[in-house]
Amino acid sequence: MDWPNAVFEVIDTRSFSSLWFWIALAVTWSMASHWVLGVPYDMVLRAARRDGAAEHDLEELVRINVDRMLHIARVGGLWLVGAASFALTMLALLGFLYRVEVAQALFCLLLPLSLVWAMGLRAARRIRAEALAGDALRRALRTQRVVTQALGMLAIFLTALWGMYQNLSRLPLAG
Repeated sequence: MDWPNAVFEVIDTRSFSSLWFWIALAVTWSMASHWVLGVPYDMVLRAARRDGAAEHDLEELVRINVDRMLHIARVGGLWLVGAASFALTMLALLGFLYRVEVAQALFCLLLPLSLVWAMGLRAARRIRAEALAGDALRRALRTQRVVTQALGMLAIFLTALWGMYQNLSRLPLAG
C-alpha cells in the first residue's frame, strides 16, 4: 500500500472545491466580527441599552484585553510580526508559485486576518491612549467591528473569485 497516496485520497487537498473550507471561512469571519478586541459584541449592545453594571463589565473586559494585547505586542511584537511574515510568505510561495491549493486557501484566509489583528492592535493603542470609556468606547468598538466586517466581505469575495477560477480551470474542455 502506498501511504502518501492513501492519505491524499482521504484528505482532499483541493480546498476550494471542499464544502468544509467554505464553512471554515464563513465561521472564521463570523467569529472575527463578533469578538471585537476579544469582547463579544453582544456585551457592547447590552452596555448601550443599560448603563451601570453592563457598562462597567464592558469597560473592564476591554481594559483587560487591551492590556493583554499591548503587553503581547510590547514583549514579542517583533517576533510575532517576523513569524507571521515568514508564514504568509511561505504560504504565498507554496500556493501561487508551486500551485499548492491548500497553501492558497490558507493564504486567502490568514492574510486578511493578520490585517484584522493589526487593526485591532491599533484600536487597542487608541483606546489606551485616549482612555476611552462609555459611549466613546462603544463607538470605537462598533467602528472596529464594521471595518472587520467590510474586510471580511472583501476577503470572502476575493477568495470566492479565486476559488471559482481554480475550480473552473480544472474542468476538462468540452467538445
